[in-house]
Amino acid sequence: MNNQWKDKLAVVTGASSGIGEAVARKLASQGFRVVLVARRRERLERLAEEIRVEGGSARIITADLTSETDRARLCEQAGPADVLINNAGLGWYGYGDEMSWKTAREMLQVNIEAVVQLSLACLAKMRKRNSGHIINIGSISGSLPSQGVALYGATKSFLDNFSTALQRELTGTRVHVSVVRAGPVKTEFGEAALLHENGSHLPTEKMGITAEKVAERIWTLIRRPRRFIYVPDYLRLVPWLELSFGWIIDRMGPLLLKKQRSGA
Repeated sequence: MNNQWKDKLAVVTGASSGIGEAVARKLASQGFRVVLVARRRERLERLAEEIRVEGGSARIITADLTSETDRARLCEQAGPADVLINNAGLGWYGYGDEMSWKTAREMLQVNIEAVVQLSLACLAKMRKRNSGHIINIGSISGSLPSQGVALYGATKSFLDNFSTALQRELTGTRVHVSVVRAGPVKTEFGEAALLHENGSHLPTEKMGITAEKVAERIWTLIRRPRRFIYVPDYLRLVPWLELSFGWIIDRMGPLLLKKQRSGA
């Protein structure tokens, strides 16, 4: 165990499954005291117990991140975080005009409002200590506008801009803000998209890497902070694909969406 990280406090949102769960396990194994945040108490309690059995330290805070009140309570109860992982997020796949405003509003609240509120609250404390790291879980769709995920991709574009601007403001300090530009990951994310009105399975959900691989990369990012990382690495080519072959996406993308929706 690296004693540099022993008893540091890491707050992980969306910790009840997927990337959040994998990251929480990884950080706990490295000596962090982890705060597990999500809505599903039973899952959080089970994960916290498993972490403790393995010798780690974990406590839970149930919170609905669509609620500003819950987010403020989370900031108070979590304590001064050394690392904040803004992982919680909502997805949806389909034609934009078929998305209900309820779904759109919830996505904006979780994917943007929660990230901003939690980040700014933590950042103020981190700057006073001149130490800390905020990691926002973005998506490759933030730099590759894609049919079917118009609003989701836009929220991830926001994370790219927000994270980069904050990191530049922090130049010369020991506080860092990073964004993880992730590709498809094998989690419950695609299934959760079906729970929202008119949603469809994400067509790339079976092509992803494991959440554990993402957690390993995040651990590397904590040890060697950078403004952004791509997971997997080869996705760094994607922005060039949009510039060079966007015309192909213009033609093929709508056909994929039409096929996916017709089979839903």
